[in-house]
This record gives sequence, C-alpha cells and structure tokens, in this order.
Amino acid sequence: MYIDGKIYMGLADGERVFMQPNMSNRHGLIAGASGTGKTITMKAMAESFSDAGVPVFMCDVKGDVSGLASPGVASAGMEKRIDKFGIRDSFTYKQYPVCFWDIYQESGHPVRATVSDMGPEILSRILGLTPAQEGVLNIVFRIADDKGLILVDLKDLRAVVNYVTEHKDEYVTTYGNVSKQSAGGIIRALLPLEAQGGDLFFGEPVLDIFDWMRTDVYGKGMVNILHSVKLVQNPTLYASFLLWMMSELFERLPEAGDLEKPKLVFFFDEAHMLFADAPKVLVQKIEQVVKLIRSKGVGIYFVTQSPGDIPDGVLAQLSNRVQHALRAYTPSEQKAVRAAAQSMRPNPKFETEDVIMELGVGEALTSFLDENGVPTMAQRTSIICPQSLMAPTDEDTRRLLMTRDGMAKYDKSVDNYSAYEDLMGLEPEEVGGEEQADMEYGQQASEYDQWNAVNAKYGSNVASEQDYSDESPVKRRQREWEAQQRAKAEATESAQREREEEALRKKQEREEEAARKKKEKEEAAAAKKKEKAAERRQAQIERQLINTGMQVLKRGLFKTLFK
Repeated sequence: MYIDGKIYMGLADGERVFMQPNMSNRHGLIAGASGTGKTITMKAMAESFSDAGVPVFMCDVKGDVSGLASPGVASAGMEKRIDKFGIRDSFTYKQYPVCFWDIYQESGHPVRATVSDMGPEILSRILGLTPAQEGVLNIVFRIADDKGLILVDLKDLRAVVNYVTEHKDEYVTTYGNVSKQSAGGIIRALLPLEAQGGDLFFGEPVLDIFDWMRTDVYGKGMVNILHSVKLVQNPTLYASFLLWMMSELFERLPEAGDLEKPKLVFFFDEAHMLFADAPKVLVQKIEQVVKLIRSKGVGIYFVTQSPGDIPDGVLAQLSNRVQHALRAYTPSEQKAVRAAAQSMRPNPKFETEDVIMELGVGEALTSFLDENGVPTMAQRTSIICPQSLMAPTDEDTRRLLMTRDGMAKYDKSVDNYSAYEDLMGLEPEEVGGEEQADMEYGQQASEYDQWNAVNAKYGSNVASEQDYSDESPVKRRQREWEAQQRAKAEATESAQREREEEALRKKQEREEEAARKKKEKEEAAAAKKKEKAAERRQAQIERQLINTGMQVLKRGLFKTLFK
C-alpha cells in the first residue's frame, strides 16, 4: 500500500516496514517455498507501484495475478488483517488498470519481436550454439544487412541461412568460411524454438516497449500482465523473451540517474528458468544488463524459490529482499537455507537461519534499502494484504478490458515483404494475402477478429468478411453483445459504488460510535472529577470540624485545671 510517498509492506514487532520508492530501482528478490505467499507479496508491491504512478510488468505463471483487474472481496480474514495493519481508514477493495499480454495470443494481446531485434548475440545464447555456429550466425546477419534482406521471422532466418550456405564460396573471402555442418546446426536449433511458439513471438507488428510505460487518466501506473501459464512450460522461449525485453529496455531508454521513483518495474516469476543450464556468457550478459539498467530508471525483481537459483553475480545486484519460508528436509535444502540467511543483514535479536524455517504463510524476512541506500537489518514481517482480487479475474472482464486498453493494434499479425519473399523471387504486391487485406480493414479488422472470438466462445457461426456490414445479422449480434458487455461493466461499476458507499457508511458509523464512546468517556471522567472534588471538600469540612472540636476540648481542659 502506497502511504505518504512510501510503500507500506507490513508489520515487524508492531512497527511499520516500508520500501523506499527512490531505492526501488536497485532491484530485488522475492524468494520462498511454494505456497508461502510470494505471489501475494508480488501483487502487494505491484499495487503500491501502480498507486505511485509507476508502470509495472508482471509474469503470471499460475493465472492468479490477473486478479489485479478486479476489486478484492471482503471476508472475515481480510477484515482482521485490515485492522491488524492499522489501515482501516485508507483501505478500499479496488481494481487496478491492467493490460493483458500473451505470446500465444490466447489470453492477451500478442507480444512480438523481429529476428533482427533479437540480434545474433542473444539468439546464439538462447539457441545454445557452439562458437563455430555462432560465428556462422554472425556472418548470416552481416550478409543479410549488406544485401538488404530484412530478418523478421524464423522463416526469414532459415531462408537466409540456406541462401548463405548455397553461396558460401562467393562469400568466403569477404566474410569467412561457412560450413554446411554449422549451418545445419543452426537450422536444427531453430526447430525446438519454433515448436515452443517462436513462430508466434517472431513477427510483426513489433511491440513498442514504451506502450508498457503508461499511466491511466488518474495517474496510476499501468499493470502489464504477461499470461505465462503456457509460456513457462517452454523455457527456451521464456528465457528468449525475458532477455530480449531487458536488452530492449537497456538499449532504448536514456540515462536517468537517481529518480524519486522508477520509470518501470518488472517482476520475473519462476526466474530460475532464465538461468537453468545457461552458459556462462549468457549469465554474464544478464548480469551486465541488470547492473546497468538501474541507471535507466528500471527496477527488476526476480521471484523464485531459493536465492540459490540466481547466480551470485546477479544476486549481488538485488538489494531489496523478501525471504519467505524455506523447508530443510535434505542436506541440499539445509544448504539453501544457510545461503539465504547469509544473504541478509543479520539481526542480533534472532538467528536468521532458524527464523526462515519457522515463518508461516504471509510472513517473511525483509531487508530493504533505507533512504540513504543502506540495507536494513532482517526483520520478521507480516506482509500486508492486497486490495485487488486474490483469485483470477473472470474471462469476461479480461475480454472487456482488452477492447478498451488501446492495444488492439497488435492483435493482427502482418507478414510484410522480407528476406523470405525476396529470396523466393516474390514481388511486394504479391505479399500479404489475407493478412494484408485485413490491415486495409484497419480497426474494422480488429473488431471483426474480436467478434469472431466471441462467436466461437458462445457457439455462434463465425462471421465472414463479406457479412461484416452495418446491417448484417453479425453486426447486429455484435451490437447486442457489446450492449451486454456495457451492461456488465455498468453493473460492476454500480456494485463497486455500492461497496464504496457501504464502506463509507460503516466508516461513518465507526466514527460516530467512536465519537459517542469518546463523549461518554469524557462525561465519565468529568463526573469522576466532580466526585473527587466533592470528596475533597467533605474531607476538608471534616478536618475543620475536628480542629474546632479539639480547640473546644482544650479550652475546657484548661478551665478545669486552673479553677
């Protein structure tokens, strides 16, 4: 929760624990065993960054991060946590501005890059090429540049590799030797990448990375969610995407120096996939990007089970730490717990290693940089609860948001004239086919695709382009469906208003009850004070009476003695 210009992360020994926005681009780590609360921590951080006006990118590997698009639901447990964290007056269940993305184009807008954007260096690392094969790939890219062959998708790359192999004798004196074995190795390495969905990732239109750096009309940072449930099952493509994205940001963003808050924050879930069996040169590349991208105003947060999943060179750059529970049933797990404990600044109040194994769900050891960039001591912290839905959002909400987020320009792929068509001897006017015709439709084509998806979902006949006119039954069904969606949106907004009004009413009742109790307390205190004053006056009268009586007795005694 974003409070007073700081990110409220939870309570430790009754004291609030904050993360400083101006230190958030020093990167971070969220670690812990499965089911210990890493996703909740990630969502709570993302909400705070969005409230602070910082755009966010998140990998949704289980599908539940999408709940950021819907308001949370009240429950007895949530109400207890709200009171526990002392946020009753500022907490509201609410949704956040969300934009959905999906490389497989099923649960979000497509994310695409070109082969040229990826470049021979990154592509070689991802494909696991040998030094000889990497040299040949560099030659292929160089010849493509010199001949004006545009490398967009994998079929372009395959076509240029075959072309260079066939004409290798012509280029040997200019570029070097190209062996058929190395060229064949490159082609073979492309097969698993293509099978994992590389044919969907490489293409056009290319994602403009600045479309992730947006805020809504209220100044809240856009939360970009990459649907990764299917993607994480294909680690080569997942690693390709993450490495390309970091490199793209590093190359395109200007130097920013120290900022009051980051320009953009990334959360990479299942981060160990980026480093699993990665060659040393790839790890060095990632370490370099992580180290230098801080000065561009970008914060990167890796989410994984154990700090040991992250190479030491990268781990050393992650200054903001949240360590959830780890279990140690085997010698290797015990070693991981010791490594996690040693990576945090010790606290003399407890043994870090013991506490890591004792933490419950929703608890974590935290160590954030203070305003001066100094790591705080490890603190046993109860992590604050999110304000959005903890479960996945419903499909209708997802589809509705996708029609309103302004990113429909990426929904239709375009097969423009590139290296493959050039080498096949095709003319530019012969290229494009149905895709090019759809591009001429412009926005109408995008709406047509969305309506086809709706028809497919509800079992109606899929529309043809000829039937897509203002007076057609298809268009009429679309208008009916859009009216239904608007009604749902209005119902959701109405329900949200009712929840807010109910929350306001309860707040007013609480304030009135607090005022009544305060008044009763003040009246009781006044009555007690009045009673004590009366008692003091009575005591004073009694003392005066006693003194008077004593004086009378004394006078009587003197008279008796001196008669």
